Amino acid sequence: MARGLDHIVHAVGDLAAAAELYRQLGFTVGARNRHPWGTHNHIVQLPGFFIELLTLAEPEKMSGDGFSTMFAAYNRDFIARGDGLSMLVLESSDAEGDEAAFRAAGIAASDAMRFDREGKKPDGTPVQVAFTLAFAKDSQTPDVSFFTCQQHYPENFWNPAFQQHGNGVQGVADVVLVADEPAQHRAFLMAYSDGAARDEGDGLSIELPRGGIAVMTPQAFSDRYGQRAPDTGRGARLAALRFKTGDPAAVIAQLAKAGIAFSPLKSGAISAAVLGATLVFEPDQ
Repeated sequence: MARGLDHIVHAVGDLAAAAELYRQLGFTVGARNRHPWGTHNHIVQLPGFFIELLTLAEPEKMSGDGFSTMFAAYNRDFIARGDGLSMLVLESSDAEGDEAAFRAAGIAASDAMRFDREGKKPDGTPVQVAFTLAFAKDSQTPDVSFFTCQQHYPENFWNPAFQQHGNGVQGVADVVLVADEPAQHRAFLMAYSDGAARDEGDGLSIELPRGGIAVMTPQAFSDRYGQRAPDTGRGARLAALRFKTGDPAAVIAQLAKAGIAFSPLKSGAISAAVLGATLVFEPDQ
């Protein structure tokens, strides 16, 4: 069964500034969380999907374990080249099964790895959250990390109160990658997502149970979204996150209030360049 979008990592050098910018954009931003391997994050929840604003805040905590290597060191090196979308994550009901499937397809990048941390409810009550991750690797895409995420206490993580946003955003539509040759990534993305790819002329798309993955050339990206594509000199890149919104005017008001330039698109959507990423707000029809 195809795996739906779970979350995306927006890696930044200044986490506090990124969290404040997302608040100015009209998003509800969660409290600062800390990982044992030195990364810190803030979570922006949508129904069944979240954005993880992340930085490496305590590099001295890194060790030789899998999370230090696959997560902390990877994002440290990514941020050294600039802010942007660094990791794409799909949902999992069985991360160990995903690992086995990835190994059979020749794309596994790690054993399944579990970690636990303390979370907090809106009233501050502490709760336990835990996740098991299974990483996959596209050798042609060193600047995107891919994995699946199994949540062991989803009832302690998801909260409708955190999914209400002043900008009217209601959910995720898809994530967009740019690649000089989109077709070269078809086999990997199909194995990673367990979904079927559809040709789109200037790229391809994979529809998932939640959202989807689109891959297109840098020129097609710029033409469609009115923003400059990330540099693909090292391979394909995560370029954009598309949201569904019920109130485009609210988004425009938030962008204007925050002093962030935006581009109106032919589809009725708007796009904005934010911390090395393009955020696209589409009317939910």
